[in-house]
Amino acid sequence: MGDGVKKTAIFEETYQDYLKQLAAIDYLARADVLGARTSGNELIVEFYGKEYRISDGGITDPSGEKANFAICVVLCKYILVGPGEVIQDGTWVTYREFKDAGPLIGYFNANTNKTIQSSFSGRLDLLVASSKRLGATPVEDGAAYDLSLMFKALPRIPVLLRFNDGDDEFPAHCSILFRQSAEQYLDMESLAIAGTFLAGNLIKE
Repeated sequence: MGDGVKKTAIFEETYQDYLKQLAAIDYLARADVLGARTSGNELIVEFYGKEYRISDGGITDPSGEKANFAICVVLCKYILVGPGEVIQDGTWVTYREFKDAGPLIGYFNANTNKTIQSSFSGRLDLLVASSKRLGATPVEDGAAYDLSLMFKALPRIPVLLRFNDGDDEFPAHCSILFRQSAEQYLDMESLAIAGTFLAGNLIKE
């Protein structure tokens, strides 16, 4: 069996396990806490502005197809890990400031901050255009950055992107921030996936 086939089998096994976990709880009752809505037996959750439908029968994307596996993981964790009540946002923090982030800090930085820096250095206008297509809103808070943009990864998990373009003295710099409350709604692996998804889609746009 090839590596690709093995991975597909593992993904499918993991996916089915998540569906079993959803079937074991009243996931529809979590709609208000998660900022989601319901339709029949489905929980509808927005991930970066696109609606995904989740039930113990499967997870579908806006086109009605089975959702990307990584997105399925994030959505399931959001439902299964999340708190029993809405948590206050707290201050903005970097990924490395979360207490359980240690093993994934290098992965996160390489696939978010550094990727965005290298892809958009000297191309600030392109970053603005790509961000708008992903539903970002400008943030005017007086911070000393060329660009501050707010995204909504999930209804209770906003993401703040701050970017300084490079010049003759300094290279481009990007910082991705989350609210402190994010660790109450997602495990660190899923939060890292949410960050890398943003970087990847900014580049794709």
